[in-house]
Amino acid sequence: MTKSLPSEADDRIIIGKVGAPHGVKGEVKIIPLTDFPERFYAMKMLTIGAKSFAVAKTRTATNGNPIIKLTDVDDRDAAACLTGQTVTVAKSETVPLKEGEYYAFDIVGLRVFDENDHYFGVVTDVLKTGSNDVYAVKDDAGRELFLPALKKIVRKIDTDNKRMIIIADVEEYIS
Repeated sequence: MTKSLPSEADDRIIIGKVGAPHGVKGEVKIIPLTDFPERFYAMKMLTIGAKSFAVAKTRTATNGNPIIKLTDVDDRDAAACLTGQTVTVAKSETVPLKEGEYYAFDIVGLRVFDENDHYFGVVTDVLKTGSNDVYAVKDDAGRELFLPALKKIVRKIDTDNKRMIIIADVEEYIS
């Protein structure tokens, strides 16, 4: 299972997006893009785009998403300037995962081999389908195949060596 989106920069992970301003006092709605939206309620600093802001207050909107008041963002116009920008955290601030869970940024870039050491390509994206993730893999000729992220297909993920090992008879499962 994978969590969160790939980063905009090598050391930052996207965890949300700034939505529309809320009210006239500089509050912003946050659209969580993380499997851990509760993290917004404990954050004292928020990085939006390239700028960091101190968090003055966080509360919950009727839809369950956070509404955040940032220091130095004092009116609706200032809040509107942030709309559409991404909220990021440093990789070192990611939520620890359970054994067998990976962030998408850990998976993208892995070289894919089957159990017989046949090379399939490099993981270029992790697609969220609802039932299970799907790994988009591109070979050297530019052809793309899609691997369901299931234990019966993916035998081993080795992030240290940038390798993913899949079953030898994977053809019946891929498109």
